[in-house]
Amino acid sequence: MSTVSPETRPPEPDSQDWTAVQNSPDFVELRRRLRRFVFPMAGLFLVWYLLYVLLADYAHGFMSTKVFGNINVALIFGLLQFVSTFVITGLYVRYANRKLDPQAEKIREEIEGGEDK
Repeated sequence: MSTVSPETRPPEPDSQDWTAVQNSPDFVELRRRLRRFVFPMAGLFLVWYLLYVLLADYAHGFMSTKVFGNINVALIFGLLQFVSTFVITGLYVRYANRKLDPQAEKIREEIEGGEDK
């Protein structure tokens, strides 16, 4: 078991520096962009899921309607829950690559560029 001596230990980050980063316009913009995607998408998904649950509980006739063979509306809606999860994930990745990652990279470069090397 090795121990890290005080001479080789990296310096502790100054909490005031991180507070300044958190309050910077770039970071505020990054949070705003993230929230602009996450909150509406989470709300949309929760409404979609709640609709599925309510239909399953209160619309037995509709949900048990056969579409073809033994496949009914409830099964299709249930499978669409999985599809919507993958669609949302794909949309988030695309949004993050275009809107979030460049902003985060800019902030990271400013932070790392400001350090003495």
